[in-house]
Amino acid sequence: MKTLNLLWFEVERLVQELAWRDFFQNVWKIEGDRIFSDLKQLQENVENNGIPTAILKGETGITILDDAVKTLFETGYLHNHLRMYLASVCCNIAHCHWSEPAKWLYSNLLDGDLASNHLSWQWVAGSFSNKKYFANQDNLNKYFGGSQKNTFLDVDYSEFDTLKTPEILKETEKFNLRTSLELKENPSIKNEKTLIYTYYNLDFDWHQEENFQRILLLEPSFFEKFPISQKVLNFALELSQNISDLKIFVGEFSELNEKIPKENIYFKEHPTNSHYLGTSENRKSLSTLEGNFPSFFNYWKKIKKELQKEFETR
Repeated sequence: MKTLNLLWFEVERLVQELAWRDFFQNVWKIEGDRIFSDLKQLQENVENNGIPTAILKGETGITILDDAVKTLFETGYLHNHLRMYLASVCCNIAHCHWSEPAKWLYSNLLDGDLASNHLSWQWVAGSFSNKKYFANQDNLNKYFGGSQKNTFLDVDYSEFDTLKTPEILKETEKFNLRTSLELKENPSIKNEKTLIYTYYNLDFDWHQEENFQRILLLEPSFFEKFPISQKVLNFALELSQNISDLKIFVGEFSELNEKIPKENIYFKEHPTNSHYLGTSENRKSLSTLEGNFPSFFNYWKKIKKELQKEFETR
């Protein structure tokens, strides 16, 4: 039993990180489109609704942050702490509303998830938490091996509440991106049992041994509302190649539904496809627990025992 407890202790931190994503998904499922506006309370001290140009160009003068933006553009990945640092600078130092920079970051992340991304920005900005999140230069240096001094973040935490917007962050821009879905002509569609895949469901193992027509549906309306970069789109399309005999259909669900009646349509439940008609199947998650939880740690406390018990019986 001691060995089992030790093993759980070793993986608990990783499982907890995965649970954050489940928690955010649960909030999205309950709150719907309300996650795209200030959820618990209004963000305080908002001075503009843009994104600092210095952030977009990677020219804040803070080496760790500027390198992070370059890494984001080059790879589509970013360490979780760096995401929080950028969000804190945008929202709490430059006093931008969280929504525009959240869209920007989401559009560049290969692992972008609307709930995890937007609710994390709200958590940092204080509209989905009890207080704003700040990190100073010493914090950045400590966790990313830096030694930089004399930046606008090189202050004591007690100074953040009264810190004026640095000149370098005063110029802002609006988020402006259009996702190009100019793919090949749509394939021929048969009226038969069909699995509908989406940008949020590329599960190659879904009904793998069964005979279904398999279609990846890319709805222009979705990507107009939540655009992603060409790099991110290409990454998703590359992942979709793991699904055998997959057909890619660019159009709205209603157009596909004209070719396939709802009796032959199967899809996985998700907030982005609540308008679909057909047979909805549940997504996999860490826990079967659902409900409205006041905080992540309230949620984690309730599912931890279930997860630990399942882990220890394996």
